[in-house]
Amino acid sequence: MAEIGIMVEGQEDMTWERFFRLAEAVEDLGFSHLFRSDHLTGIFGYPERASLALWPSLTALAMRTKRIRFGPMVCPVTFRHPVMVAKMAASVDQLAGGRLDLGIGAGWNDMEHAMFGIDYPRYGIRLEMLDEMATVIKLLWSGEPVTFQGKYYQLKDAQNHPGPAQQTIIMGGKGEKTLKIVAKHATEWNFSYGGVDGFKEKSRELDENCAAIGRDPAEIRRSLMAPFVIGTDAVAVQKRIDAQLHTFPHLPATLAEWNEAGFTGGTPDKVVAQLKAFEAAGIERFMLQHNDLEDIASLELMAREVLPHF
Repeated sequence: MAEIGIMVEGQEDMTWERFFRLAEAVEDLGFSHLFRSDHLTGIFGYPERASLALWPSLTALAMRTKRIRFGPMVCPVTFRHPVMVAKMAASVDQLAGGRLDLGIGAGWNDMEHAMFGIDYPRYGIRLEMLDEMATVIKLLWSGEPVTFQGKYYQLKDAQNHPGPAQQTIIMGGKGEKTLKIVAKHATEWNFSYGGVDGFKEKSRELDENCAAIGRDPAEIRRSLMAPFVIGTDAVAVQKRIDAQLHTFPHLPATLAEWNEAGFTGGTPDKVVAQLKAFEAAGIERFMLQHNDLEDIASLELMAREVLPHF
């Protein structure tokens, strides 16, 4: 049966107080996981908004929670050398008793790279870097001395001790080249911002990529990341949509547009039906984006009316 958890943006007026309040709610209300983004500033042009650096916040989650899984969605290959990502992930996972799930990706926000002077190669190069990043991380997590001569990264008799308590690599993406990298490296594939039919199509493509390299597609867990909105009636739902628009003005402005985009939304029974449709198509984990950081009541409603069905 599919698991339901929450995903939050860590850079849109996220403070320690809000982060800990959300983490406490996610843990206490029975959600299975809490993921957060890895960005350096407001991603759609709001640099004045408060943000929390990724790895200190994940370390805090390891120490302040006992049950939920957590991790980044996702660490861009452009931000950090993969050796540092492998080391930090292993340390935090050990601290959390094996509850960290590491998400990695090619990066996409050119604005924040330009703002902070971080090199932002063209997409094809970033995909090559991502392929090598995943290779380096898995080699370092093997527990054996590693020598690797890649185009972008090199290791010479490198060792990493201790390794993580468990080894999970999440990758997203829908593109042809990206899904080939997912088939090669990922233990979990995350589909985002699309409907059931789109997921089925890309999931079949991933299966074909796995078959081409002799990998069992069942080895790769399928998850969904998408915004959600919930309310007891139409008025309450619209009020919560309006509140999310304050953070992300690009989101759909009505429930009809919200659902047309493939996002989860409506009264509890409608939310259950939408998630069940994805579950029937093969989704095993939901990362529902919680965009109004002050709205704990919507999490309580989800826990009360939706979680019992999963």
